Amino acid sequence: MKKLFAAMLAMVCLAGCDAPVSAPLFHAEELINPQYGRDFKLTDHNGQPRTLVDWRGKVALIFFGYTQCPDVCPTALYRSVQVLELLGAQADKVQMLFITLDPARDTPELLRAYAPAFHPSFLGLYTSVAQTPELARDFKVFYRINPLETPGSYTVDHSVTTYAYDPSGRLRLAIKHDATPEEIAADIRRLLAEHGA
Repeated sequence: MKKLFAAMLAMVCLAGCDAPVSAPLFHAEELINPQYGRDFKLTDHNGQPRTLVDWRGKVALIFFGYTQCPDVCPTALYRSVQVLELLGAQADKVQMLFITLDPARDTPELLRAYAPAFHPSFLGLYTSVAQTPELARDFKVFYRINPLETPGSYTVDHSVTTYAYDPSGRLRLAIKHDATPEEIAADIRRLLAEHGA
C-alpha cells in the first residue's frame, strides 16, 4: 500500500512539473485593485476642470513630468505618438494625459504649447503648487526639486512610469519606461477588447 501511494504521489508531482505555466496577459505590470490613483481633480491646459470620469470609454494613459525635462518626458510622449500610430483606427479610443509636477513654471499657456506639440489630442493637466505633493502621493509618484547654482533655477527628478486606465476608469497597468510602442499598443488593444471597445 505504501508503494502504491508513493507511486501515485510521484505521478502527481511529475504531472505538476509538466503543467504549462500561463503567460501574463500584459507586457506591462498588471495592477490588481490598487488602492491609489483612483481619481483626481485637475485643470487641463484649456482651463477646463477634469476628473478621470471624463475619459470613460477610452484607455487613459497618464505620465507625470514637467515641460523642461530634458529627455525622459519627451521620450515618453513621443513613444505615445508611436503607440497611436500603431493603433490606427483605435487611436481615437486612447487619451494621453501629461500631468505636470512643476506647476510653478508650467503655466497653462506653456502646457497648451507643450503637450499638443507631440500630438493634437494630448492634454496637459495641472493643480496648484500647494496641492501637487498630495497629488503625487495619491498616485505613488516620486518627485524631488533639485536647485541649481543659478538662483531660481532647478531640475525635477521624478518617476518614469506611465499608468494605463481601462475604459471603465480603473487603473490597470504600470508601464515601464523601457516598454516598446509595440508592447504598449498590444496591451491597449487587450484593454479595449475586454470592454468591447
